[in-house]
Amino acid sequence: MRFPNTGFKTIHASEVLEEEQFPDFNTGQYYPVNIGEIFDSKYQVVGKLGFGVTSTVWLARDLKQHQHVSLKVYKRQETNWEEFDIYKRLNQGNSSHPGYGHVRKALGIFTIPRAGGDHYCLVQKPTWESFRDLLHRNPTHRFTEELLKAGLMQVFLALDYLHTECQLTSKADDNILQEIKDTSILDAFAKAEMDNPSPRKFINDAPVYASRRFELPSKFGDAVLSDFGSAVRGDEKRNHDAQPNVYRSPEVMLKTEWSYPIDIWNVGVMHMFYGNDPDGKGYSTRAHLAEVIGMLGPPPTDLLRRGIRSHEFFTEDGTWKAEVDVPQDTSLEQSEEFLEGKNKEMFLVFMRGMLQWRPEDRKTAKELLEDPWLNDQID
Repeated sequence: MRFPNTGFKTIHASEVLEEEQFPDFNTGQYYPVNIGEIFDSKYQVVGKLGFGVTSTVWLARDLKQHQHVSLKVYKRQETNWEEFDIYKRLNQGNSSHPGYGHVRKALGIFTIPRAGGDHYCLVQKPTWESFRDLLHRNPTHRFTEELLKAGLMQVFLALDYLHTECQLTSKADDNILQEIKDTSILDAFAKAEMDNPSPRKFINDAPVYASRRFELPSKFGDAVLSDFGSAVRGDEKRNHDAQPNVYRSPEVMLKTEWSYPIDIWNVGVMHMFYGNDPDGKGYSTRAHLAEVIGMLGPPPTDLLRRGIRSHEFFTEDGTWKAEVDVPQDTSLEQSEEFLEGKNKEMFLVFMRGMLQWRPEDRKTAKELLEDPWLNDQID
């Protein structure tokens, strides 16, 4: 394909565009991908899907296999061998496990040569956006019960595969993506780039593109866990900081040992907490803990005794002492406003299986797969 090199909007030099916001951009760590460029003798770049602190992500066409792929082009010095080893382990795992297909694999890894240092590139199947994006693009900002249950089933299958077959904890947050069943959106993406080229700017003759979103598909594919750059072995106890702020589990916030149960907490609290400190400076652990207390009640004292940071927020007898008020009327029961009767009662039992202060009190992914509410076993 020959992509147009005219007819696009040029972003003003004073406007910071996407990866340009990161300090490493100014030191030349990001590879200046050009739409239409061909990598590894077969992947032609169709358009930009996104960016982050470690990489940029692009839709490309495999000219030999005649299919679309996504290319994650890492920064020059961003060689995460652990992540590549994890993808190797995922690919070589037990393919008969029902969760195997719900974990995004690597199709390949290659290098892009460049003076001053090469760039690694991860090849994967393209996916649609995250569950959070789907939620925001839905006018009601809610999932139907049917879609929610189907998605959760697939997420728990994936987590059971990671935990039992690969001994990995994914620290899942916004890495729950959806497979693309409606492949017409891939062709539509390419056509849109041809008809209406992406806005861009040039810095020292190197382009920086604006990302383009996929259209809403006519039907959604299965949920898949993705992005294992921060995944670690779950059979080794750790207590370092993990998880994006509002997804942090109690054991991470209090700095006790953590393992597989943090993944279960993450699924349970998806978009439930905000952690905004009253000092106006954004997220804080004390504000987040106050929200958890408001929902679950005070933490057990034996958990507090394990936490290196517990003394910052609680007295010796477990009384809350941080200068942040515990929210009122925010219990788990009060937070669910749409379900009623027995259905609501069973849903709350399901949620309590994930939302427990003590990590050892949370159900495993396998146990949650057998939950009566999730399996429509309502008397």
